[in-house]
Amino acid sequence: MGESRGELFIVASPSGGGKTTLIRRVMQELSAEGREAHFSVSHTTRAPRACERHGVDYYFVDRPAFQTMAARGEFLEFAEVHGNLYGTSRAEVEGRLDRGCDVFLDIDVQGARQVRAFLPDAVKVFVFPPSHEELHRRLVARRQDSEATIALRIRNAVQEMREYAEFDYVIINERLEDATRALASVVAAARMRPFRVRARVQTILEGFERAVKKEE
Repeated sequence: MGESRGELFIVASPSGGGKTTLIRRVMQELSAEGREAHFSVSHTTRAPRACERHGVDYYFVDRPAFQTMAARGEFLEFAEVHGNLYGTSRAEVEGRLDRGCDVFLDIDVQGARQVRAFLPDAVKVFVFPPSHEELHRRLVARRQDSEATIALRIRNAVQEMREYAEFDYVIINERLEDATRALASVVAAARMRPFRVRARVQTILEGFERAVKKEE
């Protein structure tokens, strides 16, 4: 991966953990800095909610169409979550990275594992809710799920949070401003990894080597 290629950020959290809000806020900051960033739109077999739009929130497809795409290898990752299939388009992500665009993936733990297997330089971030009570409050406040569904999401959250050590960074989303600052710091730090600055560092190093050689 060269310096001009975009950075891939995998951001995972339990449902209601706030990862989508964090990603959107950091992307606004990147845009203000003049850096292109993209929020990857997943494919899903679940029905759209009233406020969701096809191609904006998700690509809504039926199960046979999704399974055909999976069989063709069109997904970078896919998984079944809460009885529905979700997948990330390989062409969309890799095409944008090749054009120098940073890409954010809002996916679950098993999806993050699959992506990292294909793209090992991806940066993995796990977002924790501050407590069981707060996560339950947020899920209820969304008014999108029944109590039974909320209970299922919280049980699944426990399983997902147990996998946090697989990630590069963990952010506890207690105060949105602090969590946004933390994710922005991760984005900045990712650009300082050795392979990202190799060309410039090599030029500096060669300059030192020439100067030292002249002094010998």
